[in-house]
Amino acid sequence: MIVLLITILILLALLGAPLFSIIIAGAMAGFYFSDINLSVMAIELYRIADTPILLALPLFTFSGYMLSESNTSKRLVSLTQAFFGWMPGGLAIVSFIVCALFTAFTGASGVTIVAMGALLYPALKQAGYKDKFSLGLVTTSGSLGLLLPPSLPLILYGVIAQQMGAGEALSIEKLFIAGILPAILMIILLSLWSIWANRKTSVPLISFSFKKALLAVRESIWEIPLPIFVFTGIYTGVFAVSEAAAVTAMYVLIVEVFIYKEIKLSQLIAIIRESMVMVGGILLILGVSLGFTNYLIDAEVPMKLFDICQTFVSSKIVFLILLNIFLLILGAILDIFSAIIIMVPLMLPVAMQYGIDPVHLGIIFLANMQIGYFTPPVGMNLFIAGYRFNKPIVEIYKATIPFMLVLLLAVLIITYWPWLSLVFIS
Repeated sequence: MIVLLITILILLALLGAPLFSIIIAGAMAGFYFSDINLSVMAIELYRIADTPILLALPLFTFSGYMLSESNTSKRLVSLTQAFFGWMPGGLAIVSFIVCALFTAFTGASGVTIVAMGALLYPALKQAGYKDKFSLGLVTTSGSLGLLLPPSLPLILYGVIAQQMGAGEALSIEKLFIAGILPAILMIILLSLWSIWANRKTSVPLISFSFKKALLAVRESIWEIPLPIFVFTGIYTGVFAVSEAAAVTAMYVLIVEVFIYKEIKLSQLIAIIRESMVMVGGILLILGVSLGFTNYLIDAEVPMKLFDICQTFVSSKIVFLILLNIFLLILGAILDIFSAIIIMVPLMLPVAMQYGIDPVHLGIIFLANMQIGYFTPPVGMNLFIAGYRFNKPIVEIYKATIPFMLVLLLAVLIITYWPWLSLVFIS
């Protein structure tokens, strides 16, 4: 009977049934066959609604949607170009930094490609970079920033891990701090590769001008404090994460609507609706997933999974290798929010049994998901870039491979050098 039910659920998923309905059906069936009252599902929904940190999700999402609708992307490019344009590979480095910051605040990789690609792709080509290099850079840069605060996937991982009982070893603040050095490592390695790959390409440099730098700072004067709210506020303990989210949302609203006046009051309703539809979908899946997680714990599924792993994999190093491979494949076929919600409850207890810090696991998870966005054959960013730049998908594949290899090296360093993630929180 159970095998038949699982088969039906898989078929429904393949036919396009909403993810939350598949999860809740599986959870209800599991509790029913275990003779557990189904009221436990309602209890889980209430428990997630009573989590204070969840306030950060809609607030940061709203801030990101506001920024994506304004001219913030243009000002960020001008600002970083003014300060880094003089360096070899300056515009490439600018692209990595800008895309990372933009993705961190918007939380959506596809939005970065659409918004920043329109600026950076033609600018890179005009500066003398080859078309293939420019295409690969913009496509892969679209997912940079998932490890930087206030990344929504970081918050979501933290919420689920806390519900799983990771305890004092994990907090959203720790995750925010842990992701900074790994993200910087990725940007540095990509920058070094860009300089090396274009060593024979004649790319004119932009000499540093104090006047231009001052002008760029003046134009971006209202965006510059944003990272200060998040980084220093949370790191110093002045703000809790939810408080930082509230301050950020209010600040962005005032700046974009009343100071820059790039967003009209009449547009706010549409922006709020779009951003909250996304948050609503995440929260709905999260609520039913925690109910399913409760069933998995009652049925001791994570422990059974660990016992199976122990039978074939006794080494922590081998486990991490297999974990990376699995996450790369998962990132290519599943969006990051669904992957976190479905897989973290299964993976976290197993990884902790192998002695992996839950904060470190979160950084490994998201670093792999970041690459999964453009992993052939079905990485989401590949198709977004192909549509955005009107390029054949095979051409996108070829353009992203060198960048993918560089980021795979970064993932290996992040995976096997925990110090990089844990140095500031241990």
